[in-house]
Amino acid sequence: MANSPQARKRARQNDKRRARNSSLRSLVRTKIKHVIAAIGTGDFDASSAAYAAAVPVIDKMVTKGIIEKNKAARHKSRLNAKVKALAAA
Repeated sequence: MANSPQARKRARQNDKRRARNSSLRSLVRTKIKHVIAAIGTGDFDASSAAYAAAVPVIDKMVTKGIIEKNKAARHKSRLNAKVKALAAA
């Protein structure tokens, strides 16, 4: 347990930040799941729309430091490849 005033304050700040980061991380996961679900239906238009909605959210979380830029690039690349595969099919 934090005893000094500054340690108590840091503990409060960490709790707030953890809650906020958790919520934002959940938003990214949800957007990715929406794209995967749209790809599963086989509808190219819905998939590309879901992908277009997910990319800005993923990029914003990189800017906020919620996820690493390489992880974001990996997700975007894999999702884009799956969407393009639908267009080719």
